[in-house]
Amino acid sequence: MNFLSQYKGLRRELYILLVGRMMTNLGSMVWPMFTLILSRKLGFDATTIALCMMAYSIVSLPLALVGGRLADRYNKRNIIVFCDLVSISAFIYCSLVPITISSILVFSIASLFQAVEWPSYDALVADFSTSENREKAYSLSYLGGNLGFVLAPTIGGILFNNYLNLSFLINGISIALSTALIFFGIKDVHREHSEQSQGSYEQEIESGASALKWLRSCRVALIFVIITALTEAVYSMYNYLIPLDMTAIYAERGSLLYGTMSSVNCIVVLVSTALVTSLFAKMKETGKIMAGEILILCGYAVFLVFVKIPVMCYVAIVIFTWGEIFGAISQSPFITRRIPASHRGRISSIRQVLCSLTAALVQLGAGYVYDNLGSRAAWMCILGLSAISILLIAIMSAWDRKDFKAFYR
Repeated sequence: MNFLSQYKGLRRELYILLVGRMMTNLGSMVWPMFTLILSRKLGFDATTIALCMMAYSIVSLPLALVGGRLADRYNKRNIIVFCDLVSISAFIYCSLVPITISSILVFSIASLFQAVEWPSYDALVADFSTSENREKAYSLSYLGGNLGFVLAPTIGGILFNNYLNLSFLINGISIALSTALIFFGIKDVHREHSEQSQGSYEQEIESGASALKWLRSCRVALIFVIITALTEAVYSMYNYLIPLDMTAIYAERGSLLYGTMSSVNCIVVLVSTALVTSLFAKMKETGKIMAGEILILCGYAVFLVFVKIPVMCYVAIVIFTWGEIFGAISQSPFITRRIPASHRGRISSIRQVLCSLTAALVQLGAGYVYDNLGSRAAWMCILGLSAISILLIAIMSAWDRKDFKAFYR
């Protein structure tokens, strides 16, 4: 409980966002099973699944950019509420019809609107915190999201074979409750301002100035966006190659095993996030980003070697999750402390677009390798990509010390 006390004193709206995200994720039973839906319910192979995900990413690109621009120009709370209303309608529709390509397209529309709102949500967490407590704010948001998500994958795995439509209905209801809470609970959306010199990096610039032009002028921010695109592509294998392997090796048991692995992921997040945030509070963000990617690489390596031993799959997920925690509590605080507050939404959307596109391309390549050369070859490519990310993080760390000296005094 002492570790939880570090979250005291944050702005009230952050706690509302915490509960809202928790309620939304409490019903998130469909997306973790998306690869299994395409493979088991619709009969798609790995390459076709990757093509579907790539098509989704391509469609999401302009929408994410629009979402970022809207976040910087309009009321972020209202954007979240509107997008949620579209998603709720789509999920309820999917719960009432058979699982077909058409219903999956409607589900994709719901997910796309969730992507549109993400820059607003991410920017609100930064707006409601200062440079000094930014890491705790994002840590709390991440913790709350996983608190709601802890049982959803396991229940989704249980419902998958015979009651998949019920998962869509629960998802829609949970988002509806979250939307009501945010709509009635958040009225004040003004930004917090830091009193320390580190906060000077967040000074607003002309709102109409190009976000891409600013990114090109800041090499640390630019390489960070590239790094997060690569690490997101590596991370996406958790929802792509792992369920494919579980289904191939364990057949009917695969969906349940994967669902329980996802729940273990969330349990470790709940147990470890506050602890990691507190114990490593003095570690620089670049060190946490590096540690996160190294742990994810190690987790995947354990899974690859011991995939036929169920208990070792859970060990791999624990290691992977520690890496996920380090990344979650460091990446967003790192970039939001180094960019103008007036451009948070747009830069967040650029990150989102590049991450989605890179993940789709990597999934397509991994799916091709998986279908033609096997699982081990696909995993070796992913581990190699992770190693490249670690090298780029080391380069970014050196640049950051030179360009943002206030953080190292």
